[in-house]
Amino acid sequence: MTTSKTAVLVLPGYMDSGPGHWQTRWEAAHAGFARVQMPDWMHPDCEAWCAALEAAVQRAPAGVRFAAHSLGCLTVAHWAAHHASAATRAKVAGALLVALPDPHGPEFPRDARGFDPVPLAALPFPGAVVASSDDPYGGVAFSRRCAQAWGSRWIDIGARGHINADSGLGDWPQGLAWLMSMGQEGG
Repeated sequence: MTTSKTAVLVLPGYMDSGPGHWQTRWEAAHAGFARVQMPDWMHPDCEAWCAALEAAVQRAPAGVRFAAHSLGCLTVAHWAAHHASAATRAKVAGALLVALPDPHGPEFPRDARGFDPVPLAALPFPGAVVASSDDPYGGVAFSRRCAQAWGSRWIDIGARGHINADSGLGDWPQGLAWLMSMGQEGG
């Protein structure tokens, strides 16, 4: 549930983010962080997820940031390109897009619908795409190509898997610093 005080919308991917995930830890530790509840975590549908994101941004204040992981990143790209109203797009200060999955990759969830083709239009707000060199869901070349097309900063954090709870990031202060710098000078 989001309120007018929500400053960060948390967008997990397929199957949601569990208790040890950096997204869940950020929500628990920081006021103003709220998870966007998707209609079906097990059978993601791009249209439905974009509608949920649009509704959440409508309720959020201007200057909202996105903390997106995996399919949450593709949701942001599709929402910005095809589903966001001009008013909601203008409310977004930036997006941290972590562990971008490739819809053509062998590990992409078969139950996910509508996320391909990936929009390659520039995002209307600052972004940073954070990639791992050994992410089984999306390769470095794919994430770099998307970051360039979106006009986003590309950050390689080395071999960290899918940049989730298994990656050993804990509260991931560096990721939080990148997120909070979005929309500020030099962010």
